[in-house]
Amino acid sequence: MAIADGRLTTKLVDVVGDRTAKVLDTVFGYRTVSDLLHHYPRRYLVRGELSDIAELNEGDEVTVLAEIHSSSSRKLQGRKGSILEVIVTDGSAKMSLTFFNQAWREKELRVGRQGLFAGKVGVFNGKRQLAHPDYEMVPDGSDVDSAVADFAGKFLPVYPASSKLPSWKIAQCIKLAIDFLDEVPDFIPPQILERFKYPSAQQALAQIHNPVDLDSAELSKARLTFDEAFLLQLLLLERRAELRALKTVARPVKSGGILEAFDKSLPWKLTPGQVEVSREIESDLAADIPMHRLLQGEVGSGKTVVALRAMLAVVDSGGQAALLAPTEVLAAQHLRTIEKLLGPLAQGGMLGGVENATQITLLTGSQNAASRKEALALAATGQAGIVIGTHALLSESVVFNDLGLIVVDEQHRFGVEQRDALKAKAVNPPHLLVMTATPIPRTVAMTVFGDLDISTLRELPLGRQPITTHVVPTLEKPTFLDRAWERIREEVSQGHQAYIVAPRIAAGSSEDADLDFLYGEQTPDIASVEELAPKLHGGALKGLRIAPLHGRLTTELKDATMQAFSAGEIDVLVSTTVIEVGVDVPNATVMVIMDADRFGVSQLHQLRGRVGRGTSPGLCLLVSGAPIETPARERLEAVSKTQDGFELSRIDLEQRREGDVLGATQSGARSHLRLLRVLRDEGLIEEARNVAAELLESDSSLNGYPLLKHELEMLKKEQTSSYIDKG
Repeated sequence: MAIADGRLTTKLVDVVGDRTAKVLDTVFGYRTVSDLLHHYPRRYLVRGELSDIAELNEGDEVTVLAEIHSSSSRKLQGRKGSILEVIVTDGSAKMSLTFFNQAWREKELRVGRQGLFAGKVGVFNGKRQLAHPDYEMVPDGSDVDSAVADFAGKFLPVYPASSKLPSWKIAQCIKLAIDFLDEVPDFIPPQILERFKYPSAQQALAQIHNPVDLDSAELSKARLTFDEAFLLQLLLLERRAELRALKTVARPVKSGGILEAFDKSLPWKLTPGQVEVSREIESDLAADIPMHRLLQGEVGSGKTVVALRAMLAVVDSGGQAALLAPTEVLAAQHLRTIEKLLGPLAQGGMLGGVENATQITLLTGSQNAASRKEALALAATGQAGIVIGTHALLSESVVFNDLGLIVVDEQHRFGVEQRDALKAKAVNPPHLLVMTATPIPRTVAMTVFGDLDISTLRELPLGRQPITTHVVPTLEKPTFLDRAWERIREEVSQGHQAYIVAPRIAAGSSEDADLDFLYGEQTPDIASVEELAPKLHGGALKGLRIAPLHGRLTTELKDATMQAFSAGEIDVLVSTTVIEVGVDVPNATVMVIMDADRFGVSQLHQLRGRVGRGTSPGLCLLVSGAPIETPARERLEAVSKTQDGFELSRIDLEQRREGDVLGATQSGARSHLRLLRVLRDEGLIEEARNVAAELLESDSSLNGYPLLKHELEMLKKEQTSSYIDKG
């Protein structure tokens, strides 16, 4: 049975006509009445009491009652289009009203007619004018006083608009859509509306677009924002319940196994945070419900050791663990780190191996045939307890003997399809641990990862050194860049190493998809690895051992370069962001980030975490030509002032669009999350989650709420759920 929708699913072409419907589709992607009605005002202009034209000043928001004195239409000089100029008078003075490409209004704005005109006063050639004013003509023979009362004091919505669809035109379309509606069915249960004193869906839609006062606009906005949060939390909680209903093989910690041997071999003690998070993970693994846990922690907080302990627990149970990394550089780094941590415990079945030892193997897309064949055999037979790889792990030829745990590093780099492809290689639903070094504020965690349990590592391991960060402002102080190169020379002379990070591989190249261009405009002279490395080699850093590193190099060359840098055979690594995560060279003490304003706050924080990993303090220099007091410069100053990743992630998110907060792949967010702001609406999100949990507890299938169930099914079909649905 179809759910009645009050004509919300009617195509816009049937309401606003062919031409306007086509523009609404092209500009905003709107095709139905519902799409359009969820295009909400950004703010409201208030029509004031009537003003005398003679007393108006530039910038005033005014409403005038005036008579049309004259009107004329003329073509614009040098470009397409026309301008209609209407002169009005109220007896005290005259002013002009201007309309671009709207000559058709001349029929309505006839000389001698009276009207009410509202807008912002501008001055052009010494004359007062209103450009594209909102207006209402006084019908001939009607009472002027009542017309004034109806018009003055109203709140005019101002919509997100485009040159093809100005705000006033959108307002007209929305009025047509509201007039077209029957009674709108309300999917929020009446007891919830009563609890929060929210208006009905129909009232909320009408009042947010055409409020009688600002209080009703705010209440309607609160109701519609709650709708978004409530549906999202229902989706996440329902998904969580589905995951909890799955059964898998319990992997309890076993005494006398490889995990116990590893713990005894560690030359340092785990931090209290690592101990606590490990306990949470061990508890999950010991259950017959698959673990779905997010492990977040600052750069260098020790996530790898915690994840390795989980993998070893699964190996002890006779299972295997797969570690999925976003790049070949990071996958190779993980292999080296884990082999180093395990020592003889990673040499199962080999000379020098010890009792309980396992094997580790690596699978990447650019391996030669012999290496790949060997890795595939180790995975298929179960000899390799830990299989590390990139997207190559997802190919059909990869078979596991008993895949018990999937660890996903830097989870935001992978889509749900990739994770599902790996999970499909397990006989039973595998346990899942996703890791991120980008700290996630609590509300974002609730909104985006509400179906995962969350563990956080906040403290840094003992011995981690502080990192000092400075902005190098090349616009005001160009000589400071020379000092940056001197600092690199000083560090190298003391036996240390340096990173130089550039946004691009080559000049004018198009790999900017890896960058965060949410801020500022592109400039043609952005630093690139291929230009910078030879320039420094023959100039400011002449005599130092310099090597480039970027994604276009062959796997063998990338691996050889990283190994040489790790071994101290390279002084300066000139790199793109391939060194952003996972790269661990304790001897590197200084990092210079070129065109630092091209990166997001969290990315800068990640990058600088590559230095200060040894016994010497770290230094990070953010080189930028961004002018002082611009958002880009303020962002860099914020990074230089704090090392608190959670504080920086909030700053980062405050400057981003909501779609970016919720994931770049989440194009469906546009159609669902229009009002909800995860940082601003923390309290509302918590309330929505609590209400959603209560409702599902009383009716887990939502059969008693068919309208709500239908709405939730519609949301599941949107692309947004494919991002949120991380399981």
